[in-house]
Amino acid sequence: MKKSLFIILLVVTFIIEAALCFELYGKMSSVSMDNVVVNRLVKTIEASYGDDFVYDGELDYVLLDEEGKVLMRTGEGLSETVNEAVSNSDIMLDVRLPSSQKGMLIVRNTTSDRIQRVKNDIILTVIIISLTQIIIVVVYFAYIDKYVIRPFKDLRAFAARVAAGDLDIPINMDRKHIFGEFTEGFDIMRSELKRARAAEKKAYDDKKEMVAKLSHDIKTPIASIKTTSEIGSVLSENEKTRQYFDQINIKSDQITVLVDNLFNSSVNDITEIPVSPVERDSSFLSSLIADSDFLKKSSVPSIPSCKIYVDKLRLQQVMDNIFMNSYKYADTEIECRAELSEDYLIISVRDFGPGVEEEEIPLLTEKYKRGSNTEGKEGAGLGLFLADYYMKNMEGKLALDKADPGLKLSVYIRRVKN
Repeated sequence: MKKSLFIILLVVTFIIEAALCFELYGKMSSVSMDNVVVNRLVKTIEASYGDDFVYDGELDYVLLDEEGKVLMRTGEGLSETVNEAVSNSDIMLDVRLPSSQKGMLIVRNTTSDRIQRVKNDIILTVIIISLTQIIIVVVYFAYIDKYVIRPFKDLRAFAARVAAGDLDIPINMDRKHIFGEFTEGFDIMRSELKRARAAEKKAYDDKKEMVAKLSHDIKTPIASIKTTSEIGSVLSENEKTRQYFDQINIKSDQITVLVDNLFNSSVNDITEIPVSPVERDSSFLSSLIADSDFLKKSSVPSIPSCKIYVDKLRLQQVMDNIFMNSYKYADTEIECRAELSEDYLIISVRDFGPGVEEEEIPLLTEKYKRGSNTEGKEGAGLGLFLADYYMKNMEGKLALDKADPGLKLSVYIRRVKN
């Protein structure tokens, strides 16, 4: 349903409503008593009134004699005196009965009833048309929510994931909603960023490999120099010459240390990421877990209320890495629980995938280590290493346990006791 169709439907229903209301309102001017019918009744009574007289017309009336005595009535609740007829706005007519006796005919005035029926018809028409318009508006806003608002939220969430570095999950393609043509462009952007990141990682790995090779190549001649200087120092008979050889030996050791520092700085720069935990209330964890589980494969657990010592940004990265690993390597439903121990608030996340071997579990938090179940799947082996690093710097810990089936990861967040 497009916007123009929605507007057309509203205009059409409004025109129909207005036309019906005007038509019904116009009928109000023609609901007065029909004088022809009343006159016909008078003529009929004057011509044939008697003991066997039966009137089968549509009017209700009372027939009085000269003394006001009721000679005939067609129903209950009708005016039987002149005063009652005047107060009820009924029609009073003199009639001459066949017995040459004068009488009075009081015909019930049904104009007000007819007017009320027309008013009721107008009200009913307005209600029906208004309900129709409300239904159209509700359907249109449901359409807006489905094809505009929710796709926009999905795009915003996708952009946030891309900004946070999550380039593995593609955006759902749906050309039916208003942003359909943009989703493909967004996913192309994600693919290009992922390709660029892969190229960057390869360049980074190549740099590390080059540094390792250079350090090895440098260490080999340095070791030869050091060995030669040591032999020269031992064989030298001149003290001054021996001191020169010792100085060469000392400088060789310094160069070896510098080469090791160069290699370590290239490989270990990850541990320079700052972690700044503070005391916080645990109430924010529900939304944090919900944000991490953007595929909604787990229900958000009830979080016990307590004070915790945590860096919110780094904890978000921890939970993001845990859920991302589950999506990538297990792709099953996820069970998430929260419980309190004496010293920690424990958030456990379990999937139901193939899991890993028992002996591999201690290795998963090491840098560049991955389980045997990761073959053919992209990854650098840094996610759980970073998660473990962040938790330790928040005075907590990350525990991995083999489940049956699946893998269970428990995040221990330090409690702050009063």
